[in-house]
Amino acid sequence: MVQLLPSGLTASVAVAASSANLGPGFDSLGLALGLYDEVIVETVESGLVVQVEGEGAGQVPLTSDHLVVQGILRGLREAGVEAPGMVVRCRNAIPHQRGLGSSAAAVVGGLAVVNGLVAQLDRPGFSESQLIQLASEFEGHPDNAAAAVLGGAVVSWTESSGEGGAEQVAYAAASLRLHPDIHLFSAIPQLRSSTAETRALLPEQVSHRDARFNVSRAALLVVALTERPDLLLAATEDVLHQPQRGAAQPESAAFLQLLRRHGIAAVLSGAGPAVLALTTATQLPAAVLDSPEARVFDITKMPVGDAVRWNTGAAVPG
Repeated sequence: MVQLLPSGLTASVAVAASSANLGPGFDSLGLALGLYDEVIVETVESGLVVQVEGEGAGQVPLTSDHLVVQGILRGLREAGVEAPGMVVRCRNAIPHQRGLGSSAAAVVGGLAVVNGLVAQLDRPGFSESQLIQLASEFEGHPDNAAAAVLGGAVVSWTESSGEGGAEQVAYAAASLRLHPDIHLFSAIPQLRSSTAETRALLPEQVSHRDARFNVSRAALLVVALTERPDLLLAATEDVLHQPQRGAAQPESAAFLQLLRRHGIAAVLSGAGPAVLALTTATQLPAAVLDSPEARVFDITKMPVGDAVRWNTGAAVPG
């Protein structure tokens, strides 16, 4: 039986940005970044009010079509509760359409804030594995969602059962212990990109040789991220998606190659156009920062992101 939430409940959540693929780990490797969106929800007697500050303000829908609201509504259904009305406040720091997991953060934030609401009714919330499953169903792969839920570096995968219309897809992920000597630098342009459009640039089939190459590099990348950061440059080589997307994002492709020529393991962040650098150096070379290729990017040293955090009350957890 569905339980109606009383008016006057508040809950909040902070959820990290994420970078998927990390070069060869297409749709499987992910890394949370220390840039957070915040969501505060209050139950009211009726209606829906959506307020957005920061990234996306004036651009995203302020209706039930908003991804955060979609996540909340899905979470409420799964939890067996309903809200008579809601005020949803979003404070966004994650840039949209840059390859930093803003969509995954929105969905994970919406789902996770439900935990803060149902906790006030002494009802169980969603586990990490449930959050990964529910959030991944929105996009069909769990790399960004798993990183946003678990924080840090993750390996994700899918499992299918059944056939045809009865096919069921399970999404799962495991955390990696990121080597403490690895530093992250994000390079974020003003240019936006659609994941759907850049994914359409990828071929339906790849050669056995290219598949073998990426399998070896993805396996090596797990070693590099956890134990041997000296292998990062070789481990982040990719032939399956970054070269194909480069033509549509020439500035990102040029900056990525510049970083790699200077010995910095650089990758497209997700589908781009942001670039992520992974290095044991505490700063990027001056020759990179002062280059013409760097001028279109906001380059920032980026901490590793934490697991999603929710709270009862309007104070976003710190």
